[in-house]
Amino acid sequence: MASNQEVDATIGLDSSRTIEGSVFIGPDGVKKVLRRRPPLLEINSLNVIFGENQVLRDITLKIRRGETVAIIGESGCGKTVLLKTMIGLVAPTSGEVLFKGENLATLSDKELTEARSHYGFVFQMAALFDSMTIAENVSFPLRQHHKEMKRREVSERVERLLEEVGLNPSVVWNKTPSEISGGMRKRVGFARALAMDPEIMLYDEPTTGLDPIMSDVVNELMINARDRHHVAGVLVTHDMKSAVKVANRLVMLYPHALLKPDEPQMIFDGTADEIWRCEDKRVAQFIRGEAGDRIRDMSMDD
Repeated sequence: MASNQEVDATIGLDSSRTIEGSVFIGPDGVKKVLRRRPPLLEINSLNVIFGENQVLRDITLKIRRGETVAIIGESGCGKTVLLKTMIGLVAPTSGEVLFKGENLATLSDKELTEARSHYGFVFQMAALFDSMTIAENVSFPLRQHHKEMKRREVSERVERLLEEVGLNPSVVWNKTPSEISGGMRKRVGFARALAMDPEIMLYDEPTTGLDPIMSDVVNELMINARDRHHVAGVLVTHDMKSAVKVANRLVMLYPHALLKPDEPQMIFDGTADEIWRCEDKRVAQFIRGEAGDRIRDMSMDD
């Protein structure tokens, strides 16, 4: 029987592009385990307070290379704020966010811009530039960060990315965002996020406002980004179908205001199979879409 061996992924495997702990069969037929490496993104004891309102409390989370993590939880629990701390758009009140070992809060503006060039961000409403054509929107990060690229090279990459997200370049190239559908705008935003060959993709409610078929198209695009481009991903969503289909791990946050003083805000961290077996009533109610006692709780808050 072949024995397990702990090896560096440089032996026949791209160490920067594979989930740590992965098991694979080497050229010699021996089962091997990818050696543990530092996480791509690491959040330690994170607290975020706006005025007198604490949004995030003592969040500790690691995102490994090559994995997709879904952040779930009801509205107001801090999911999007957490996502913004991961890219340095929101500064921690205390704690730290490390990208490839570098604390984002200690970086200069130039260093933070460089770090962000390794991220792709898919916004909830696509956030395209209305005055630009679709081709200009997708090429925008390339023109900002790779001024040395020739116009032909930029055009070729934009064409490839549009085709990858299921858009015909000859049809949408010179259109503006207002001239295409909401689902098409989402895919343009996805193409733009991939333009810089990111190491990590951040998705903020990417299926909001889409019909079930188009939602699943976006799910497939997220899976493709992980499997074809080998990027890590963080997905903020209320859509359990997306979370279960796309993510390797699910993390559930609970609103800080509803927690007891000694309760952690992260009430679940595990796989899709594990979340359906979770005995925490709050987790079970959320993933099954059950109100439970929340109507009574909300009436007491009024």
